[in-house]
Amino acid sequence: MNTLLNIIWVIFGGFWLFLGYLFFGVVACLFIITIPAGVACFRIAGYALWPFGKEVVPVPGAGAMSEVSNIIWFLVAGLWLAIGHITTAAAQAVTIIGIPLAIANIKMIPVTCFPFGKQIVSGRGVL
Repeated sequence: MNTLLNIIWVIFGGFWLFLGYLFFGVVACLFIITIPAGVACFRIAGYALWPFGKEVVPVPGAGAMSEVSNIIWFLVAGLWLAIGHITTAAAQAVTIIGIPLAIANIKMIPVTCFPFGKQIVSGRGVL
């Protein structure tokens, strides 16, 4: 079932969200100091492309630097990516088939806004 939902997800909006994460990841990698943000964005891009069957969990002992990084991330890119998720979710929720996709979009907003100190896991372990 997860594979079917993921295929529908990619066709109806997931690919464009994936490209948005890639874009912000490339922009973040332009400066040396923001490379960790770029790496986090690339990690989340994979989650945005194929989200069903995965979940986001906190990393134990992430530290204070992840909190500072989350604040900077939210101001620079997180807010705009969250708006992309909300817009896509609104468009997907118009149809019955799109409702699970809209719910997945809304579930991505916390990790979109605050990606540091988070880990993406599946049934087989850490990704």
